[in-house]
Amino acid sequence: MQKPKMQEIKAFVPAKNFETSLAFYQDLGFEVVFSEDGIAHLKYAQCSFMLQEFYVADHTNNFMMHILVDDVGIWHEFIVSAGIAEKYQVRLTPVVEQPYGMRDFTLTDPSGVLWFIGQEINTKDSCTNA
Repeated sequence: MQKPKMQEIKAFVPAKNFETSLAFYQDLGFEVVFSEDGIAHLKYAQCSFMLQEFYVADHTNNFMMHILVDDVGIWHEFIVSAGIAEKYQVRLTPVVEQPYGMRDFTLTDPSGVLWFIGQEINTKDSCTNA
């Protein structure tokens, strides 16, 4: 039997205040592909997710996303220089070298979703270079 093919997987990210969250992600550089009736398709290069007007504190405060980038320092500096953390009153941590082979930092969105933004330190063992 042939294994079924998959083209993409997207998370539905919750938003306490849909318009504020939409503006936050646009300030990060995401393009709004579609937005209607409390749902938006957001895209950055080949990466995308769905933003939804949905909020349950227990769910949202335990929701995490991960972005793998080429240069975590450039991303962190972009967020700092754009004043995104201050503008949206969200938490931004410094870049840290992790024991699991990543340099990363976290950014919390206006609803409480925790985003890990990281760069692989040693790519020879990554699954994309195997």
